[in-house]
Amino acid sequence: MKILTITGSLAKNSINKKLYALIKPLAPQDFEFEEADISQIPFFNVDIENPIPESVAAFKERVKNADAVLFITPEHNRSIPGVLKNAIDWGSRPFGKGVWIKKPAAVLGASPSAMGAFAAQTQLRSLLSFLGAKGMYQPEIYLNFSANVDKEGNLSDSSKTLFNRFFAEFKSQIPQNA
Repeated sequence: MKILTITGSLAKNSINKKLYALIKPLAPQDFEFEEADISQIPFFNVDIENPIPESVAAFKERVKNADAVLFITPEHNRSIPGVLKNAIDWGSRPFGKGVWIKKPAAVLGASPSAMGAFAAQTQLRSLLSFLGAKGMYQPEIYLNFSANVDKEGNLSDSSKTLFNRFFAEFKSQIPQNA
């Protein structure tokens, strides 16, 4: 199963990128992960929508070819990062024919605080629902990165258990002929 991962951070030392590296080994063996680079996607503007920029076309093609999408988002000011919203907006175009329609999608996020990117994840799930994605709503994981990853960079056993459940549910929501 091809899983496209979109991390909503551009920072090299992003804890959400670190989270992705920690949870990949916990995923089902038949998950084939591919990372989307959203850093080169220009700001959405209808004036440059036709012809579509090459970086946007490549991004949308990767979403189309994926069996499912895993979003891993930080939280910026109680919201998703602008770079992530921009990529999602491009993927929603043209209206009614976006790449998110009926695409299985799951949302994760971490922060150094106890809230674990709760507001960003909630907003992202709502946005994906509006765009017609087949969102996975349970289990939700709001990870306090500081409390669940030790100084050596290892994920706590209780967190590993949560992510195992998360991936099992995610896999169950992806059509088996994918």
